[in-house]
Amino acid sequence: MSVAIQGFGVYVPKYRIKVADIAGVWGKNAIEIEKSLGLLEKSVAAPDEDSVTQAFEAARLAIISANITPTSIDVCFVGSESHPYAVNPTSTIIAEFLGIGRNYLSVDLQFACKAATAGIIAISGLIASGKASFGLIVGTDTAQAKPHDILEYTASSAAAACILGKDSDRGLATIIETSSYSSDTPDFWRRDGVKYPTHGGRFTGEPAYFTHVIGAADLLLKKTKLSPSNFDYCIFHMPNGKFPRAVAKRLGFKDKQLAPSLIVEQIGNPYSASSLLGLTSVLQFAKPGQLIFMVSYGSGAGADGFVLKVGKGIIQKRKVVPQVDDFIKDKKYISYVQYLRFGGKI
Repeated sequence: MSVAIQGFGVYVPKYRIKVADIAGVWGKNAIEIEKSLGLLEKSVAAPDEDSVTQAFEAARLAIISANITPTSIDVCFVGSESHPYAVNPTSTIIAEFLGIGRNYLSVDLQFACKAATAGIIAISGLIASGKASFGLIVGTDTAQAKPHDILEYTASSAAAACILGKDSDRGLATIIETSSYSSDTPDFWRRDGVKYPTHGGRFTGEPAYFTHVIGAADLLLKKTKLSPSNFDYCIFHMPNGKFPRAVAKRLGFKDKQLAPSLIVEQIGNPYSASSLLGLTSVLQFAKPGQLIFMVSYGSGAGADGFVLKVGKGIIQKRKVVPQVDDFIKDKKYISYVQYLRFGGKI
């Protein structure tokens, strides 16, 4: 049984802070940092927003896009590394407010920035086996970074949601094949009770991000017997603006295949939502029959790969809900002091 994305929804907070404003506070050269990271600004959650509120907004739109009733959903998974509660699931809070009912499988997932894509693979298995009809997966984060750390320039806030179901003419994109590449590579971590994450600096690049993304990508190409030239679009996890460009070039993809997914330049890295937001950005323009290549990445470390074929349902369904570009354009800039207040740091 083939599985397809039947609906999608996104949410990006309207507040933005410019990389130049953060750099100015710390006496850094803004132009050098912008060039080094490949982005100009990032999205910031408002004081009354968190991973739950973002996830609800994205999930609500995904249900509208899929044109199903909330009670049709059998599975509700939420991937995040900024769940508001250490003990109390985000997924059941969202399901309650969506009106999913009581007869559903619910769980919170955690695998740094690839928690949501791991959820897609898990839900796809349940649907393919006949154990579920529809599943909701949400990637949501209000990413935190220590002041004056390099992550402060990129860690952002957003959510993306997908409804998965049996493949049909109403589908947005059919999942053709998947792959996963995992290892114990501690490039990024946060101990329980510690407010901010720690990372391995340059170590997070070559032995971590690139090794795992290329590993999952190579396996996916081998399994499908396809080459980069067969694809219309490619999407890679976006911790910054440079890594996805570099990995695409190494794998043999062209700039025009990657460009439609690069939302990191405008909103930064919303962790678990990053890859899915890149996918929804591509689905704004994709045509039925086109092929999409996507690889996520999560520190710790692992990567999930997907080959998707755009379905006939894309034409109608992207008309009924706001697109990621609509959220990106709706923005209001804040100062560094406001940014600290929003995050509860002062």
